[in-house]
Amino acid sequence: MPEGHTIHRLAQDIGERFGGWPVRTSSPQGRFTESAARLDGRPLVETDAHGKHLFLGFAGPASAGDLDWVHIHLGLYGTLRFGTGRPPAPTGQIRLRMVGGADPDQPPAHHADLRGPTRCEVLTDKEKAGVGDRLGPDPLRADADPDRAWSRISRSRVSVAALLLDQKVVAGVGNVYRAEVLFRHGIDPYRPGRELTRREWEEVWADLCALMRQGVRDNRIDTVRPEHTPEAMSRAPRVDDHGGEVYVYRRARQPCHVCGAEVRTADLAARNLFWCPDCQRR
Repeated sequence: MPEGHTIHRLAQDIGERFGGWPVRTSSPQGRFTESAARLDGRPLVETDAHGKHLFLGFAGPASAGDLDWVHIHLGLYGTLRFGTGRPPAPTGQIRLRMVGGADPDQPPAHHADLRGPTRCEVLTDKEKAGVGDRLGPDPLRADADPDRAWSRISRSRVSVAALLLDQKVVAGVGNVYRAEVLFRHGIDPYRPGRELTRREWEEVWADLCALMRQGVRDNRIDTVRPEHTPEAMSRAPRVDDHGGEVYVYRRARQPCHVCGAEVRTADLAARNLFWCPDCQRR
């Protein structure tokens, strides 16, 4: 499942390609036909992201000032792919196709195909706000309040690793950022949230903000410090479909880059947890 930095990057990329122009919307698959027809030809005027939720704001009817928002959650299997120029004939299960990015009298500059999302629906402004109200603070949003997350974490008996994946506590953090930020701060993933100190939480939050902003910028996750890069350590770079240099994520049974201990893995909160037993002592 894409982590929050990917969703914010998609919001940015869609805005750059389609923002301000009328967009032709269709649903070749047929599962979004009515809503696509309702939006077809309207300008895309705003994009937004909160955690793993993507929102595309289309100008509403001329008589109304509110926007109509396409709410997308990619889930485990969803993809959103971009192309330039006129789109090819649709193949496969395309839930939503967007074509535009130029004057309607000119050939289209861009197209995008959404496939396999967990959610694709049209919301009002009020309904969009309701989705945000159910989510925790997002480290990539300017309006994020880390104290909201701290108020839940500091009272919880649940492990900090499980809390970081709870989107009602912190929005946008996924399995990679969870494992890596806990390693970077030497925190045992099984430690109850209420055993964290306020200072530890503030440092974790600040690190998440920095790492995830870097993820948006580079469109990949890199979490190792300069002294632990392949160049600095004279080691081979990581080879993985996800790309990026990491400390523990998907490195089970390999030596820790810092202490050499064997990285461990276990199931926690229905996801694979990775940690170093020496660097992350309780």
